[in-house]
Amino acid sequence: MPDPTTRMPESQRVADHLREAILSGAIAPGERIRQEDLAERLGASRLPVREALRMLEAEGLTEHHPRRGARVPLLDRHQVDVIYQMRERLEPLALTESIPHLTPDDHHRLALIQDKIEANTDIGEFLSLDREFHLLTYSGCTIDHLSGMVVRLWNATQHYRRAFMHLTGPSRRWVVNAEHRLLLDAIERRDTVDAERCLTGHIRRTRVELSHHPEVFT
Repeated sequence: MPDPTTRMPESQRVADHLREAILSGAIAPGERIRQEDLAERLGASRLPVREALRMLEAEGLTEHHPRRGARVPLLDRHQVDVIYQMRERLEPLALTESIPHLTPDDHHRLALIQDKIEANTDIGEFLSLDREFHLLTYSGCTIDHLSGMVVRLWNATQHYRRAFMHLTGPSRRWVVNAEHRLLLDAIERRDTVDAERCLTGHIRRTRVELSHHPEVFT
């Protein structure tokens, strides 16, 4: 019989459910999250739901408006472009901080994830694996403020990456795979200069290609 003292806190359970729904696109940008509906659907009281929403707001996945309640942030084209520029500057720094602390086991895990990415044709699974790949490359960063900001920026752009992948389909996937392989090679060699250069170009390419698809933001 499970030890009740080890059971997941109710607010964490609600937060995990909401996080997955937002990142998967089940709850879209601009969509309101009604506390009473969520509490009823998950069989939870209102207090853990409010706590969960505060947790997700800190992660950049929800925002609170007086009198209107919580919703998933909706960004325009310029806001997304600026957030990608922030990623171009911050993520290479997080990678440089991380690389010295990544182990051979981490390198092996990254290679396995990339193998799965290359064998995959489902967009939802690709987005999940791509997120896992990149966040693992930053996992050695010991600067919590930097790591937290990187995750917030990833959360903020998740919907737009998904929409972009649906528009471009598999035709551009080879570019992602080539860039990932170059990045992985630099990480394994612990070459932070090459790694930063690869990563900056990787993020910039997506930003530039997104700018050619204004329909993503409508």
